Amino acid sequence: MKKFILINSLYGGGAEKVAFNLFRTLDFDKIFLLEKDIKYEVPKEKVVFLLKHNYKTNAILKTLFIPIHSLRLKKYLNPDDVIISFLERSNYVNILTSLITKHKTIVSIRMSQIFGRFKLHPYNLLSKFLYPKANLIVAVSEGIKDELIKTFSISSEKIKVIYNPIFFNEIQEKIKEPLDEYEIIFQKEVLINVGRLTKQKGQWYLLRIFKEVKKEFPNLKLVILGEGELKNYLVELSQRLNLKTFVWDRNDLTKDYDVYFLGFQNNPYKFIAHSKAFIFPSLFEGFPNALVETMAYGVPVVSSDCRTGPREILAPDTDFNFQTKEPEFAQYGILMPIFQNRFLNHKDDLTIEEKMWIETLKKVLNNNYLVEKYKNLSIERAKDFDIKNIILKWKEII
Repeated sequence: MKKFILINSLYGGGAEKVAFNLFRTLDFDKIFLLEKDIKYEVPKEKVVFLLKHNYKTNAILKTLFIPIHSLRLKKYLNPDDVIISFLERSNYVNILTSLITKHKTIVSIRMSQIFGRFKLHPYNLLSKFLYPKANLIVAVSEGIKDELIKTFSISSEKIKVIYNPIFFNEIQEKIKEPLDEYEIIFQKEVLINVGRLTKQKGQWYLLRIFKEVKKEFPNLKLVILGEGELKNYLVELSQRLNLKTFVWDRNDLTKDYDVYFLGFQNNPYKFIAHSKAFIFPSLFEGFPNALVETMAYGVPVVSSDCRTGPREILAPDTDFNFQTKEPEFAQYGILMPIFQNRFLNHKDDLTIEEKMWIETLKKVLNNNYLVEKYKNLSIERAKDFDIKNIILKWKEII
C-alpha cells in the first residue's frame, strides 16, 4: 500500500498547513497538487503537479478541469493505495478517480457547508453527489460533522472528527526569533489578527471596532497578517476611518502608524507572541488553526462565536450548537456575538455587536488579571492539539 496527499496547492492557508504538517510527520509517498504554487519546503521528488494551473487561474476553469485532473491522477494509483485529500476540488478529484481505480479515499472537510457559500453554488451539488461515495470523511470539528449529516444525509459512522494539529514545541522555538525591523511596532500595546483578507474573516468589523477602542487607548496598535482579495477595500476603509495605515508593499516602516497590514509572514508566531490579545472576528470557520496556534504562546483570544470551531476550542464543555448573544468569558478564551454577513463603510452606524466588542476589548486592555488568567489557560488548552496527540488519530484511520 502506498499513501498520498492530494491538495489544490501549498500556497498558504489553514488546510495547506495541516496537509504539509501531516506530510512531514507521516511517511507519505507523494503529494499531488492541482496548482503549481508552493510556499512550504517539500522535497521536489515527492511533489507531482497534475496541471500547470496556479492561484491566478480562473476559478471556473479550475472547476471545469476536475475531470482532467482525475484522468491525470489515475495513472499513479493502484486499488490498495490511500489518498487523503484536502479542500473541495481535490476531494472531488480524489473521489472521481476512485470510481476508476478503486483506491481508498479519505476526504477532509474543513469548511462550513451551510455558511461557506450560497445555496445554488455548483459545489453543493457535487458535494451531495460525491461525498457519500468516499470511504471515510474527516471533519475538522463536531460542528462540521453535524452539518454533513444534516445537509448531505451522510451516515455518522462514515465521519470521524480530527482536530487540526499544531507543533507545540516548534511554536515555542519560533517565538524566540527576533522581530528585527518590526520591533518598533511592538513598543506599544498591540492587538493582532491573522488570516486571509477575505469576506469570511470579517476584518472590516475589526477596523471599525479598533477605531473606537483607540479613543480610550491612543497608543494602541493593530497588526493584521495575511493577504487576499479584500486588501484594497480594507486599506481604504482603514484610511477613511482616519487611522494612519501602513501597507507592506506601499510604505516605509515607522512606529507612527495605527494599523499595520504586514502581508503573509513565514513566522507569524513571533508577532503574535508580542501582542496583548488575538482578535478573531470571523463570520464562519471550519476549524481555525490560527486560534489554537495563538493559544500555544499564551496570548488571550477574543473570538466570534461563529460556526464552526471557536466554541469547541474555547468552551469544549458546552453545546457546540449554541451561539452566544452577549460576551461570554469562557473556560479558555472570550467568545463574542457574531457579526452580520455584510460589508460596512466608515460612515455606517455602529452595530449592537460592534458596541459589545468595543466594551469587551476595553475590559481586556484594562484588566491585567484577566489577561494573565487567559494566558495560562490558553497554553494548557493548546497542548491538547499537539501533533503527538492528533497524529495518532490519523495513523489509526490510514
